[in-house]
Amino acid sequence: MAERELAGRRIAEVLATSTGGVGTHLRSVLPALAGAGAAVTVCGPAATDALFGFSAAARFTPVEISAGLDPLADTRAVLALRRVLSGADLVHAHGLRAGLVAATAVRTTGGARRPLVVTLHNALPDRSGPLRRVLAQAERATVRAADVVLAASADLAANARRLGARDVRVAPVAAPALPPATRSRDEVRAGLGLADGRPLVLAVGRLHPQKGYDVLLDAAATWAAQPDPPLVAVAGDGPLHAELTGRIRARRLPVTLLGRRDDVADLLAAADLVVLPSRWEARSLTAQEALRAGTPLVATRTGGLPELLGAGARLVPPGDAAALAEAVTGLLADPARAAALAAAGREQAAGWPDEAATARALVAVYRELLGPPGTGAA
Repeated sequence: MAERELAGRRIAEVLATSTGGVGTHLRSVLPALAGAGAAVTVCGPAATDALFGFSAAARFTPVEISAGLDPLADTRAVLALRRVLSGADLVHAHGLRAGLVAATAVRTTGGARRPLVVTLHNALPDRSGPLRRVLAQAERATVRAADVVLAASADLAANARRLGARDVRVAPVAAPALPPATRSRDEVRAGLGLADGRPLVLAVGRLHPQKGYDVLLDAAATWAAQPDPPLVAVAGDGPLHAELTGRIRARRLPVTLLGRRDDVADLLAAADLVVLPSRWEARSLTAQEALRAGTPLVATRTGGLPELLGAGARLVPPGDAAALAEAVTGLLADPARAAALAAAGREQAAGWPDEAATARALVAVYRELLGPPGTGAA
């Protein structure tokens, strides 16, 4: 940043438990915030620092904000966060859980009122009953408390407006560039035990109900009886690992769970196809990585994906295993159509904002709320 637009400003970035997109996004913007002159403190569970390395780019203060509602833990988190916020000029919470805790801490911290920015990365889980009502009340209170709500997709923005948020803006989250592949396609495929010519279908993401891996397993069952069926490799870890492993073994499915991986670039280069069977996504980092890599993508028509992907991916209804299976087998059987889809994906990706543009937009929001260096909050 040529102008150090945030010189002398003290920014607190807050997140809850994260193993994927939220933590990746926050880590990617920290260098730009420092370059703009901000003194940044990241507040979140200690495990997030171990995973994303926040302390290498900013000050890190452990604040244990869990992924689920826990009144006792939330009270402790609010008290811990209040101590940090007493020295902050602006607070930015990433995700609804972090937003709820941060909004409470901002409201109860003494001194001058601090602007609060909340970024919405995910929709509420598809649940019913008392928990859904509690979550909906928390969501409403959080977005109304924020000075600015940044939404990762248009549907999240529309929902925040319906709930009464004062200032809502769509703020696309860019996937950080992957490092170059370090192994050849043949080496990766050999490591997975793939014989020559056997297709590799790749999925990347947390093993969580939102990601729709149960639907992917049902789709894989439709080609399991083939003499040389496509192998589905899933890169990621999460709470459904044991359940999915049991289903794979019981049904003898051509699916392998790879666990959390740091060689996604290698896997993308080796894959014939990427699948994203999610029940909902805003601006999936995996989808962005697949299109940039030129690997054909089959994804669900949900959330912000149609807006993000355009004609650069084959879209199917969420939860429809038959449609997912048909799309996968159809593209694998038609290399020319798969190549055309990959080319369309690269063209679509060329129009997305990159990390630098995402960070510049964030700096502009902070500057708007705080005013020029040397002044009080706007």
